[in-house]
Amino acid sequence: MLHHGDGNWNYLQRVLQGPRGLSDALFLVNIFAYISLNLCTLVRIFLFPRKVWADLVDPQRVFSFFTIIAGSDVLGMGLDLRDFGVGTAMFWAFALFLWLALIYCGFGVLIFLSTSRDVDIAHGGWLIAIVATQSLAILGAAVAMNFPAIGPGAFILTYMLWGLGLILYSIFIVQFTGRVFFFEMAPSDVTPVLWVVMGAAAIGANAGSELVRASVNLPLLQLIRPFVEGVTLITWAWATWSVPLLLALGIWKHVIRRAPVRYTPLFWSLVFPIGMYAVATLRLSLVSDFPPLRSLSETALWFALAAWTVTAVASLNAGRQRFRGAATRRGQTARGVGGRVDRVGARSKGKTEAWTSCSSATLVRLFSKNSRAHYCSCPARAYSI
Repeated sequence: MLHHGDGNWNYLQRVLQGPRGLSDALFLVNIFAYISLNLCTLVRIFLFPRKVWADLVDPQRVFSFFTIIAGSDVLGMGLDLRDFGVGTAMFWAFALFLWLALIYCGFGVLIFLSTSRDVDIAHGGWLIAIVATQSLAILGAAVAMNFPAIGPGAFILTYMLWGLGLILYSIFIVQFTGRVFFFEMAPSDVTPVLWVVMGAAAIGANAGSELVRASVNLPLLQLIRPFVEGVTLITWAWATWSVPLLLALGIWKHVIRRAPVRYTPLFWSLVFPIGMYAVATLRLSLVSDFPPLRSLSETALWFALAAWTVTAVASLNAGRQRFRGAATRRGQTARGVGGRVDRVGARSKGKTEAWTSCSSATLVRLFSKNSRAHYCSCPARAYSI
């Protein structure tokens, strides 16, 4: 999620005509993070294939692979904003191929391998599949406008992806609200991943606004445009309504139940939804020609930047502490080995003195050419060091 937040800030900086240097700097961070994370994933696949397979068939982990799709689409949008049309199309093709492979794998695992103990709908990680689907719709609209030759087919596919994402979100949110409203919640159930509930709705509104903004000459798509506009507004309204609820859950966990706030990588799941909400609000203000939404978008933008900064600092601090802890453990291990060596040396010295006291002993071998072994034929006992 790290470079997802970079992409959202990047986009808003360009549209709101903010500092170009900051936008470009974060875009470079985005590229570096994308390359690094994918290289780490490839290394893990080659070195630990069994663990990767275990994640793929785990109902709680399989949908985490959809972050590769969402990240590719975010980076593709950054390239599109800088007029790299070919690069945008390549990222969209890669993300679409990966989506086709993972979407059936993920839901196949849920159908055939999940049990009641494996699945807790309060864990919002499954929404990442919906985020990936909607991100494909956003980038697909950009590709359709950049390449008129494939425009009609790309637009049809984009509308299909947007609709599919909404259907999947509807299925999930019914289960999620039933779990939250009618069953007991523990503090451990409230994690930053729950913010993806809002983020998935926001990216749906974002994709809908992009479809409304795009000029499409297909009669069918023009006919359903009013429907897209209405659903987009409703989806954005749901995302807006869920923000106070998520804040209340956080207050309940950390203030009322007094659960300590400790950094985990899951906090990056909080950064992305805030940034996506800012983008969705801005795009909705553009297609609806309603300026007050632009002010709300700018406010959300600064909250997203603050969340990104705090999470990045916490991540660096956690990495530093982990490195120092590892160095300390290595030092303790080295001192432990040194202590054992000293104790062995002390025992060796005692044994050597014992040899000299064996007046009737016959020394069979004191030193061999390539050995440090000592042998004593004392009738009582023999020592070998």
